[in-house]
Amino acid sequence: MAIRIPSKAKVAIVGGGVIGCSIAYHLTKLGWNDVVLLERKQLTCGTTWHAAGLLTTLRSTENATKLAKYTQDLYARLEDETGLSTGIMRVGSLQIASDPERLEEMRRGCAMAGIFGVQSHEVTPEQVRELWPLADVSDILAGFHFPTDGRTNPTDTTMSLAKGARMGGATVIEGVKVIDVIKRANKVVAVATDAGDIETEIVVNCTGMWAREFGKLAGVNVPLQAAEHYYLITESLEGMHANLPILRDPGNVAYFREETGKLMLGLFEPAAATWGEKGIPEQFCFDELPPDWERVTPYLEKAMKRIPSMANVGVRILFNGPESFTPDHNYLMGRAPGLENYYVAAGFNSLGILSGGGAGMVVANWIVNGHPPMDVFDSDIRRVHDFQGNPKYLRDRTVESLGIGYQHHWPFRQWESARNVKKLVLHDRVAAAGACFGESAGWERPNWYAPAGVPALYEYTYKRQNWFEFNAQEHRSVRENVGVFEQSSFSKFLVQGRDAEKALNLISANNVAVPVGKAVYTQFLNERGGIEADLTITRLGLEEFLVVTAAFTHGHVLAWLREHIPHGLRCCIADVTGAYGMLNLQGPRSRELLAQLTDSDLSLEAFPFGTMQDLDVGYQRIKALRITYVGELGWELYIPTEFLLPVYDQLIEAGRSVDLRHCGYHTLNSLRIEKAYREWAHDIGADDTPIEAGLGFACDYDKAGGFIGRDALLKQKAEGVPTKRLVQFLLKDPEPLLYHAEPIVIDGAPNGFTTSAMYGHTLGGAVAMGYVYNDQGVTQDWLDRADIRINVAGQLVPATASLKPLYDAASRRVRV
Repeated sequence: MAIRIPSKAKVAIVGGGVIGCSIAYHLTKLGWNDVVLLERKQLTCGTTWHAAGLLTTLRSTENATKLAKYTQDLYARLEDETGLSTGIMRVGSLQIASDPERLEEMRRGCAMAGIFGVQSHEVTPEQVRELWPLADVSDILAGFHFPTDGRTNPTDTTMSLAKGARMGGATVIEGVKVIDVIKRANKVVAVATDAGDIETEIVVNCTGMWAREFGKLAGVNVPLQAAEHYYLITESLEGMHANLPILRDPGNVAYFREETGKLMLGLFEPAAATWGEKGIPEQFCFDELPPDWERVTPYLEKAMKRIPSMANVGVRILFNGPESFTPDHNYLMGRAPGLENYYVAAGFNSLGILSGGGAGMVVANWIVNGHPPMDVFDSDIRRVHDFQGNPKYLRDRTVESLGIGYQHHWPFRQWESARNVKKLVLHDRVAAAGACFGESAGWERPNWYAPAGVPALYEYTYKRQNWFEFNAQEHRSVRENVGVFEQSSFSKFLVQGRDAEKALNLISANNVAVPVGKAVYTQFLNERGGIEADLTITRLGLEEFLVVTAAFTHGHVLAWLREHIPHGLRCCIADVTGAYGMLNLQGPRSRELLAQLTDSDLSLEAFPFGTMQDLDVGYQRIKALRITYVGELGWELYIPTEFLLPVYDQLIEAGRSVDLRHCGYHTLNSLRIEKAYREWAHDIGADDTPIEAGLGFACDYDKAGGFIGRDALLKQKAEGVPTKRLVQFLLKDPEPLLYHAEPIVIDGAPNGFTTSAMYGHTLGGAVAMGYVYNDQGVTQDWLDRADIRINVAGQLVPATASLKPLYDAASRRVRV
């Protein structure tokens, strides 16, 4: 009998796993019931059905934690609504640390949990044994108990969501395959299925490990790769019972849980095996893969030592099921760039069950309201880069990505796989100067420089890493002398055309209607006043502007420009990132050095702060922008790529006379945090307004035509002193180190958390940024009267707090 499908639907969701069913459910809760969910075979038949069902609350960010908490609460109440149990059990979870560095990591995580509203506490090895009597605790230093964590039944949970969606008016159809996505211009107008076409206004790609191939039908890049994922289930084991907490043993890359009186041991091995590189088999449905005993046995044997009694029972099954992973181990959600009505929800890195409720809620709100309900940039598909869809890149990165969650989460940890995607023109030059490279957006960039004879390699620790003193030397060179940063990876866009000024002024909070050669520091805002981008815009001509932003924001900023320039305006956007290199010369002697290379007048009067001029350097002509991100006199030199090598060589040669030092991105970060300069996606984001972030000076409320977000900011201004503000902190003890997400404790009560931090070598201690909250308004007087401490791995360290920069608050060093 032929399957009947509707001829039209407002929303067509493709894929019937937990994510697709959750989105359908949440759309109906928002009042949208003209929704059809299409599943090629049967609900859950891809990867959902074989998930372990673990529910972990604490994630790496506050908003990701909120989504996990929402998911658990949703699964707990679904049965009352639908009559179908999800199988959720709040048995808790237990993480164990068996080396000092892991202990430090978990103590920092436990502190972070408290500020994120997650219950957790440290327990002794003896208490670990009480919670998990079968565990060998002889090598354990401590455990960390999360009593509200748990597990759920993935299939039952999905079926309950599907029933809830049907009860809300959605149509769920199994046995229908979508074979094409029909587009007209930059919009999807229909999906073609093996049972006929369905006209639709919105398509949602929830096809899991098929999402990359399915995305190609619409020209959407969905970079993910399937990999083998294992768990072992024993025969019945005495002492196992349903109320045992989930046991996580990251040192052995394993987790353990009860499974109907048996023991499940799951692996997140550090070197995975990819699968389905040439596509997922057409008939795949509730399938499992043949296990590679030889490859995984060493991991199993190591993990089994944690539960010695496992040696006394047989193995019921070694299950190998595919799961998909993304290059940065973050989700892929949201509206795809380049299409007005195509959404993605895929790439959940084996975390689809614990994320399912929250992800469904976020994407459904995104569809209905046009924006997500919270800042989810780290999961926004607009962050991805074209090269990340390269199959070889995905294969190589996925080998590392699968197990990354169980590895040490070292500060400054760098990906080791799929490197050297983008190499600077000056790569070999800076490598010869001692550069230790990190990776951002595929770019190999110098993070720090090793002296001659010292290997340029990271030695990770939570204490002072091996490059700490080199960073100090670079830092002091910029503060006291002069340093050069290779920043060619920064994203650069030309916005050109008759209406370029009008378009950029609508998108920018600040006023870009400035004279030619003037640079403007500004933000792009959403309608709620939240910050979507932080950048500089320099007017190059009457109809030409240069937009510069950080490399990792490339896709987001480009998409924002394209999506928010009103139709009908005459202007175009060109990505010129590769056309210009950028050398950033900073420090009190930068003028002296640059003057050796050019005849141009570099005085304050002739070359004011915030202006760009053409300079002749040797035989080359370059653009120099007098600006700083470190709080010193300096210039960003924008150099046509073909001129970059000779200009660099001349700069380094001239720099010998002033002891010029190469400086890396870690130093850029330590300098900018000392000066309290903000970084987007860390200190500021879509949930933060310029008023809260101390950036109100960069908003022109009176400019003609207004700007996106203006009304929201005017309303907030009228409310008086903000109750949430970004503050700079300096630890009074020079020894502890800060990284990010350390809780801020004010008068004995948790208040906020740090958003970014580094050691301030000029200020003499760890420096951080972070938001704090006060119902009567956050003022400097309130901060001065308060007892302020930062929770560093459980230790409350006194700190100074300031709304103004603790370094050169008046910016006198910048404007000399």
